[in-house]
Amino acid sequence: MIKFDPSLYFITDSSKYTEEEFLYRVEEALNGGVTLMQLREKEKSTREYIELANKVHNISKKYNVPLIIDDRVDVALAIDAEGVHVGASDMPVATARKLMGSEKIVGATAKTVPWAKEVYEQGADYLGVGAIFPTTTKVKTVLTSVDTLRDICNAVPIPANAIGGLNKENIHVLKGVPIAGICVVSAIMKADSPQQAALELKNKAKELNIIK
Repeated sequence: MIKFDPSLYFITDSSKYTEEEFLYRVEEALNGGVTLMQLREKEKSTREYIELANKVHNISKKYNVPLIIDDRVDVALAIDAEGVHVGASDMPVATARKLMGSEKIVGATAKTVPWAKEVYEQGADYLGVGAIFPTTTKVKTVLTSVDTLRDICNAVPIPANAIGGLNKENIHVLKGVPIAGICVVSAIMKADSPQQAALELKNKAKELNIIK
């Protein structure tokens, strides 16, 4: 399987930007030290998703950062992305793994210990756990306590990342929890300088020993 570093996991949101501005922001984030990136598109047609994914993949490859496609195994396969991420209402992890093959990354969302164990057994390579805080993205969020996050980290041997409303002002709540990294959307995507935001977030997480 492709090796990946989930410490600073950036999830995109193109909804408020022209394509040019969006791609600029993606590259800025990668310049700032993003280690893993997910392209998340809820509104685009399959053709539009594939076209944008190809452009984003061309950028991420320059930085040797794996690109994960949200939800859509077909899009991930179409552009030969490094992986796919499936939520609880998406395709089952076992099916995604079968279609993607053993060499690709398959991530899953988990909010409870039993579900974390279930998706691990189905072949997930990492978990996104949250939302820790309310988010401004269009995704419906159910809050997950830091205690549950800790329990999930301790229950499965694969990397677990915290997600949901995280930024450099509030990530201190994760101190001492054995997460593999943090997932952020708005903290980087909406920043005046995505590069600076990514750099500051990474430095703060390291300072708190949240990531190595």
